Amino acid sequence: MQIADLRNALLSARTIAVVGCSPRAFQTSHRIAQYLQAAGYRIVPVNPHHEEILGEPAYPDLQSIPDAVEVDIVNVFRRSEHTAGVVRDAAARAVHTGRSPLIWTQLGVHSTEAEAAAAEAGLPYVAERCIMVDHRALV
Repeated sequence: MQIADLRNALLSARTIAVVGCSPRAFQTSHRIAQYLQAAGYRIVPVNPHHEEILGEPAYPDLQSIPDAVEVDIVNVFRRSEHTAGVVRDAAARAVHTGRSPLIWTQLGVHSTEAEAAAAEAGLPYVAERCIMVDHRALV
């Protein structure tokens, strides 16, 4: 994905699902979700162990997010071996809702299997980039 495409994706997005969002303020996923929330995005935390994070309802997985919630970006903070499963969940949700989100994996989070699953499902895929760093630089 080109830099201009990243910028356009960030400018057009309204809602970001943060998979692996932690309720602990010292965790990177929490700090980045908090930054994105302060930047005006609606954050949808995805964490099966919590009911609420950053004042938003948390969901156990992407498919549990209500259909009325239009997820524009799925920001992944899970370990690389779980990324393909997240992409498959996003693809299943996209089929069900008719909306295809951008999959954005954080630094150190990537798998070729996940990237292939995204390509097969027609989901755009950003590998190993910090969404907060890119937002600060591009928006």
